[in-house]
Amino acid sequence: MKLEKSYIYLNDARFYAYHGVLPQEQEVGQEFLVSARATIDVSAAIEHDMVEVTLDYGVLYNIIKREMAIPSQLVERVAGRVGEAVFNAFPQVTELMLKITKLNPPIGGDCAGAGVELHLTR
Repeated sequence: MKLEKSYIYLNDARFYAYHGVLPQEQEVGQEFLVSARATIDVSAAIEHDMVEVTLDYGVLYNIIKREMAIPSQLVERVAGRVGEAVFNAFPQVTELMLKITKLNPPIGGDCAGAGVELHLTR
């Protein structure tokens, strides 16, 4: 068996945060969904069954939680901070796909969300 590519991911982690350009967004806040997919070689974890040889997605969640707690006008800025923190914490991550969705964007219409998606490489 040959491992071609592998990922560790979090899907739609929910956070209440105060990101936005409008004063109301910064004061009242709203819900966000964050999904992250890190490209990482998990072959050692397949063989050894130890969290120490892979990316602990609990740690990944806490990195995202920490950065989501820092208010910013733009979700692009939040995503950039998350990406930098993930690469700093996990040198074995080669790529990071990151999606941050504002569930109730102030656009004057109905939609399932708006946000940013980044594909970052080391």
